[in-house]
Amino acid sequence: MPHPPQIKIPATYMRGGTSKGVFFKLTDLPDAAQVPGNARDRLLLRVIGSPDPYGKHTDGMGGATSSTSKTVILSKSDRPDHDVDYLFGQVSIDEPFVDWSGNCGNLSAAVGAFAVTNGLVDPARIPENGVCAVRVWQQNIAKTIVNHVPITNGQVQETGDFELDGVTFAAAEVPVEFVSPIDPGEAVFPTGNLIDTLEVPDIGTFEVTMINAGIPTVFLRAEDLGYDGTELQPAINDDPAALARFETIRAHAAVRMGLIEVVSAAAARQHTPKVAICAGPKGYTAASGKAIEATDIDLNVRALSMGKLHHAMMGTAAVAIASAAAIPGTLVSRAAGGGGRETLTFGHPSGTLKVGATASEQSGTWRIDKVAMSRSARVLMEGWVRVPGDTL
Repeated sequence: MPHPPQIKIPATYMRGGTSKGVFFKLTDLPDAAQVPGNARDRLLLRVIGSPDPYGKHTDGMGGATSSTSKTVILSKSDRPDHDVDYLFGQVSIDEPFVDWSGNCGNLSAAVGAFAVTNGLVDPARIPENGVCAVRVWQQNIAKTIVNHVPITNGQVQETGDFELDGVTFAAAEVPVEFVSPIDPGEAVFPTGNLIDTLEVPDIGTFEVTMINAGIPTVFLRAEDLGYDGTELQPAINDDPAALARFETIRAHAAVRMGLIEVVSAAAARQHTPKVAICAGPKGYTAASGKAIEATDIDLNVRALSMGKLHHAMMGTAAVAIASAAAIPGTLVSRAAGGGGRETLTFGHPSGTLKVGATASEQSGTWRIDKVAMSRSARVLMEGWVRVPGDTL
């Protein structure tokens, strides 16, 4: 029986922040993939090249890392005061599933540019020269993001001199605002505590800060795990025992945060929560060879994504870092010297990142009003992506 030919689907390959992924307009997808379900998941898995037991993504668009195994589906928004609906799918590298449980903060910076270029923003809102504030509804987490997209001669300005540690080349700056990342009445701290004691059988008992801002994240002190907070990827990713410990800690934290009911369920929820270690400011040499001085930063943070130490910092985790630092008493705030900070600069494996957050307390309950950071975005390739005709 002959195999069906490949089908081609309009797509754009974009970098956003320190991540890259395949972007689709919802209406360009095959009918069966325009709605959530197995057909959509099978399509995105095949586009990326997963599951790949070789861990290379040779037969797909993925890059075999958590930062490059990403997909985005965008559509014109019907919500008041929003331009575009943004749905993010984190594709597992070696397992046949797509995780829809969270957002990608880095790719969030590319959504506005794609929306402007692909007719998802009212032309009346796009200046001939200036900045277009693209209002994004993040469907995975039901939150608002605003991209401040630079426009030159009516087109998205992608080139520029803004440098982002973790990205090789400079580009145009795209300020990104995460508006009310925690809804009124929604708990910033799932347990109600700034610091909890987390018991992890056969590994230890740790003080942790568990926060739900940007993305559910559990923070530990680096020293409690035998680190100093200046580690680069090989120190953790080349240590299978360390990765196993982090995953076990993450699974137990997921239960305490109410994300899953039993520890074993964490294997099917790789994208959330994130696990991170924090420490006070200490100098180190970044992966690029850049010298980071202790005086350059307020603290060091290292975060894992999809089971591996991230090469820089996930955008959503940066939201969590900024939010936790803005609230006195968290482990992040303590590592940064104590008190609440509306802006701070933290060190990560590729360099530094400046973030800001405003937090307020009402009747003993904390809320995060806004988190802001600057990223950049660029189209890498556009046209069609092809998959075998029997994928769906």
